[in-house]
Amino acid sequence: MAVSEQQLRPRDSRPRKALTIGAVCKILQAEFDDVSISKIRYLEDQKLLTPRRTPGGYRLYSQADVERLRTILRLQRDEFLPLRVIRQELAAGGDIVAAAVGSDKSSSGGGVRRAILIDSSRAYLTEDEVIEETGAREELIAELENFGIVQPEKRDGKSVYDETDREIIRAANELSRVGVGARNLRVFRSSADRESNLLEALLGPSLRSRNPDRRKEALESLESLAATVSHLKHLLLVRDLRRLAGD
Repeated sequence: MAVSEQQLRPRDSRPRKALTIGAVCKILQAEFDDVSISKIRYLEDQKLLTPRRTPGGYRLYSQADVERLRTILRLQRDEFLPLRVIRQELAAGGDIVAAAVGSDKSSSGGGVRRAILIDSSRAYLTEDEVIEETGAREELIAELENFGIVQPEKRDGKSVYDETDREIIRAANELSRVGVGARNLRVFRSSADRESNLLEALLGPSLRSRNPDRRKEALESLESLAATVSHLKHLLLVRDLRRLAGD
């Protein structure tokens, strides 16, 4: 049964007013722990949404804006999509967007989504841009590079970071606030290497095939298996954390 806007109102039956960026951030934090005002502003800078502005320049968000943000954040979290691809998917209104709109964080019956690996279009950021966006210290980024956690490319003698590196740095910065250093993250790097080696053993010959149909099929299998491996890891972690919590 469809849920009306009136049913979604948390406190009263008055018409819903436009929301400030702070109010939107608070709403979204119920599902996305890492969302922040600066992240919402960044998504706007990336042309993913265009909230209304007051004559004084303040942002005002409609319910449609909030749902669009929710979809964007779900596509990042659940589909591992870079922002450029999310922009394309939103414009096209395809099946991936429909799945994100209808998804529920607490739902466990929807199957495992694929990790998006085929798209090769990537946006690069300089170190200064990464620091500004993530709030990470320059020293932390250097440590992450030293331990192979992030692997920037060199362009014109400068390090540049793709969107995956940026999100890794963002996560590492969050962990650093509770005392987890870059050295401690090597366990994740080692785990990722082992999983990658396993998938390469399964699909390596097909991925290197000169037959385009065989290679395409292998890439699709790689996406699906990568998501399955990630989901399995998550389930094992949840099981252990429940034991830790005494559940």
